Amino acid sequence: MRLSVLPVLALALASPVAAQTVKIDTGCLQGTTADGISSFKNIPYAAPPIGALRWKLPQPAVRWSGVRDAAHYGPLCIQVPSKDNGVGPGPASEDCLQLNVTSPSLKAKLPVMVWIHGGGFTNGSGTAALYDGTALAKQGVVVVTINYRLGRFGFFAHPALTKEGGPLANYAMMDMVASLKWVKRNISAFGGDPAQVTIFGESAGGIAINQLMLMPQARGLFARAITESGLGRELTGPLAAAEAKGAIFGEKLGVKADQPDAAAALRALPADKVLAAGDPNLSLGDMPIADGQMIMGSPVDGFAKAREAKVPFIVGSNNIELPKAYGGGYTKAAGGLSEVDEAQMVAAYGSREAFETRFKSDTIFTEPGRTLASLHASHGSQTWTYRFSILSAGAPKFLPATPHAQERQYLFQNLNASPWPTDGRDAHLAKTVSAYWTSFAKTGSPNGEDRPTWPAYDGAQQMIDFTNDGPIVTKAPDAAAIALIAQRAAAANTNK
Repeated sequence: MRLSVLPVLALALASPVAAQTVKIDTGCLQGTTADGISSFKNIPYAAPPIGALRWKLPQPAVRWSGVRDAAHYGPLCIQVPSKDNGVGPGPASEDCLQLNVTSPSLKAKLPVMVWIHGGGFTNGSGTAALYDGTALAKQGVVVVTINYRLGRFGFFAHPALTKEGGPLANYAMMDMVASLKWVKRNISAFGGDPAQVTIFGESAGGIAINQLMLMPQARGLFARAITESGLGRELTGPLAAAEAKGAIFGEKLGVKADQPDAAAALRALPADKVLAAGDPNLSLGDMPIADGQMIMGSPVDGFAKAREAKVPFIVGSNNIELPKAYGGGYTKAAGGLSEVDEAQMVAAYGSREAFETRFKSDTIFTEPGRTLASLHASHGSQTWTYRFSILSAGAPKFLPATPHAQERQYLFQNLNASPWPTDGRDAHLAKTVSAYWTSFAKTGSPNGEDRPTWPAYDGAQQMIDFTNDGPIVTKAPDAAAIALIAQRAAAANTNK
């Protein structure tokens, strides 16, 4: 990446909006201010993870002299090109460990919200228009969005790398920790309070939130957490298995595992060649990797052992994350249920149609999320859970309910980034959803003002359902079916 350092006066003359300058631990930054909201983009939080630093613990960002232009987004992390609305504009690069800060006041001491994007750990960026933090900042919080290494660059193990020692395999998770350490050191320069940091993320970002709650390396770096559609029982393959897969990957690209310079040869591979050789597979347990130091296993296992950070926690998922049109319907061939178990599930759901429509989504998302909520609440930590059922009138008619990832444009109030048309009703609902999230960041509780009270999750299993008619307090839906799914998962875990 070319470091763009401009004199303050020249940038001020060129900028179409007012300029703001802050000083952080690596130098001075000049961002922009519009409508009272200051924005600073493309801020390095670690050194470029290229060359000898590929597949290494992120190193400190390089200091610069003068004033660095922070008016424009930097590159997104290298990934297969996509039209996903969670991916910002190119170019893509290995040199991508930057973050972006949006603040309503540089002189205040405001709560901070750090967003970790989703994308299956293989795509996405903190630079997408969908994640613009302006609307959140207008509610009195400082917003940080980050990039982190993706795919093979973010999760990789190999015998030659293991021989080097040091933290291994989960480089994307190391990046997230490095970004949170940057926030702790520097966010006060942007009007943020380092003691009031909320981490929140969706899908793979939600998986990351769950793991950050368990990681000793992240302890003390955040005060609250929100997991959106973040699974919970996903496979985390052991380091030895990841090393074996890594050795096969290396040999496919001409690097033998036992050659003396294997580590250097792997790092010398062109980035586009590494990318073209294929990403690890989240569903097969390739990401994250249970290295025994940073990642110990699945979040449900960790929460069951009470190892998670005891902080206020919101966790939930969307109404039907994986509808049939997205390949989410139940089939006997892929379902893995005996005839007896299937009959019990149908009875628990109340109909075969409900079972076939909801079982896969509930198994992957709903049940693990509710189990995390129950475990966390049982450890004495305040916990809230939700179902997101808002679906725009402009959404495709084949969708029976809100699918995966479609809460994001509401909580960020960036409906212009929605994949389908929205209207005034959506704007009103987005304002309400967003207010719950920012209230949580401010106080540790999502409640306040004149919104319906969101009850804490406990033995009564009370939750909130965000519907087209507004938020509705309800008992967790499909409780009998979710309980059966939980029993099957627990039995499967016992029989491992």
